[in-house]
Amino acid sequence: MKLIMSIVNTDDARGLVEALMRKGHRATIISTTGGFLREGNATVLSGVEDDQVDSALEIIRESCHTRTRYVNPLPPAIEPSELHMPMPVEVEVGGATVFVFDVERAEKF
Repeated sequence: MKLIMSIVNTDDARGLVEALMRKGHRATIISTTGGFLREGNATVLSGVEDDQVDSALEIIRESCHTRTRYVNPLPPAIEPSELHMPMPVEVEVGGATVFVFDVERAEKF
């Protein structure tokens, strides 16, 4: 058995879990925060049998998309007499970071 941990954009999380469940996988969402933008994301945990890992990874690949957006970086510390407004920066968000762990034992009560 394997535990698949996927860190995904919040916008993709619900669709990912629904897609996993349609294919018979169980999944749990944990709300998390982190990354460059310090924005909300979601960690999706799914326990799958060894022969189902590739199927689950394909669902993740199809459900989690990268996109670009513009963000305003925080202005650097400046003197009160200076006014410097940084230009918005285009960044890529979304996609998925996926880890697959061996599970020694799993029980359901």
